[in-house]
Parts: sequence; structure tokens; C-alpha cells
Amino acid sequence: MTVASPDPSPSPVRRPGEPALGALGLGAPAADPADASPHAFPDGGTWRTEVPSVEGPEALAVVLKESARLDVPVHRISQGSGIWMLTDAEITEMADGCAARGIELCLFTGPRGSWDTGASYRTDSGGAGLRARGHDGLAGCVEDALRASALGVKCLLVADEGVLRTLHRLRERGVLPADTTFKVSALIGPVNPASFEVYERLGADSVNVPSDLTLAHFTEIRRVSAAPIDLYIEAPDDLGGYVRMYETAELIRRGAPLYLKFGLSRAPGIYPYGAHLRTVALDTARERVRRGRLALDLLARHGADGNMSPLGSRLPGPLRRFPAE
Repeated sequence: MTVASPDPSPSPVRRPGEPALGALGLGAPAADPADASPHAFPDGGTWRTEVPSVEGPEALAVVLKESARLDVPVHRISQGSGIWMLTDAEITEMADGCAARGIELCLFTGPRGSWDTGASYRTDSGGAGLRARGHDGLAGCVEDALRASALGVKCLLVADEGVLRTLHRLRERGVLPADTTFKVSALIGPVNPASFEVYERLGADSVNVPSDLTLAHFTEIRRVSAAPIDLYIEAPDDLGGYVRMYETAELIRRGAPLYLKFGLSRAPGIYPYGAHLRTVALDTARERVRRGRLALDLLARHGADGNMSPLGSRLPGPLRRFPAE
């Protein structure tokens, strides 16, 4: 993983509420340089952006229109319902639309716990969670991955360790293109540095961690892994509904390389998406872009909006893997 070269004349980053609080003797302690991440994307940038829950071509068109209108840079667009919920024509339209604008399209593999015959996912304990059940579950995820890849999709979302390792092995053997990337879902995101490192070694190219990790947790992760982190700056309600906009600059400082995900709290669930959810899917897609504009405006006000990866960049750089079999 490439380390960003220090800016010879970095502009100071203003902490929220400063200098007003400082004048009252209530200023925040100085940031500890030891907490800063030493890592970056291979292009030298420390952060990229992602708009999640874009469930089809129509929602994609809304996101592209709004991102242009509000001047919101987008590096990645992801979908949550699953590859199997899209026709070949829909996948092709989405892949072509993103490719024309240098945006990475990431589609979810399945089946998984929320779309399967297993009942344990719906128990109070959550059972096996979102993982793929049995050989058929694994095979379905592989089928999805091969189909999407053949239609031009270069990023695949996974929610199972075995699926991740299997897809990585297929990538190593050339069955999937070498530039395919794998993104670990927030639904199984790791919460400690050792588990984060395991996902990297299994083949992950970015890992979505839960939005309730503390700032110290990000520093701990960065001491053992350089794999990009995906983070909801505003999380959906079923992932806690956390809003961390005012921490965005510090999250970048500690968590780089970091994908800022513009989620949406207080919004109805739309998985698995269908035409019966069209209105809410389009409205929430539009609002996610607006939330992104709010987060970027906040970064700019704090003088922390520099060092974004160039638009069109998508690869994570060299990462550590378990030995090939």
C-alpha cells in the first residue's frame, strides 16, 4: 500500500467549534500524531466516496443526476439487494453507466441469510447471520460473481468469509479478472484489528466496519492492516442509525485509506428491491447524494477536504494475503 507523501505546506484543519471553544478555555486537546494512519490509496489520496443502496438503473440515473447537480464526487456506487435481483440488461446498463463516468460499480453476491430457506437469521440471536448456507449457498454466490463479471462488473460485495476466500482463489486462477475487487459487507464487518486483518488476508480489497467503532479502534486497525476501510458516515437504522458527520475529518486522519459512505438513517428498508418500492428507492437515492454534499461541505469548512483520491481511481494497491494453495 502506497503511503501518501506529506504535503509540504498543509493547511491547518479546524476542529469543530474552534476557536470559539478555545477562547472559553474549552478547546480540544491537540491531535496526537501517533494516532494518524500512515497509509493511503496507491494514488496518494486518503479518502474516496461511495453512494450505497443504488438498487437498479433508475436509481443509478437519479444518483448520477444529483451528484452532477450538487457537485458530489463519486468513486463507487454499491447495491444491496443482490445480483440475482437484476436482469442481464439492468446489470449491463448500470455497468456501462458507471464505466462512462469512471465510477466503480459494486453488486452484492447471494444468496445469503436474509434471502434463503434458513430461519436462524430471523431469530433473536441472528443465527449464522448473512452467511451463505451449505454448498448451494456458496455455489449461488459464485454463480452471481461469474455472471456479473462477464457483464462488466469489477467489484463484488460479499457477506461470508468462505465466499470471500473462494472468490479470491478464482481471481488468483484467472477465472475472475485480476482487477476484480472484493468488498466485505457492513453486515459482517469486523470489530477488532485481528479480525480486520483476517479479512484482508482472505482476499478483501476493502472492509466495511461497523459505524460505532471508536476513534481509537480505527488507530488500532491501522497498526495491523493497510486495507481500505468502508464506513457509513451516516448509517441506516438497521445498522444503528449512527451519524458521524462531525467526526469525518478525524475519521479520515485515523482511518485512511477510507471510503466515506453516504448512508441514510430514518429511512425505510428497501431490500430486496422491486417496483413496489420504486418511490422510496428513488427518493432515498436522491437524499443520499444530498447527505454526501453536507458531509463534504463540513469537511471544506474545517479545511479538511484535501487529499481526496482522483475520480476514476478504484484499486486498493498491494495487500497481504494468505499463501496461495
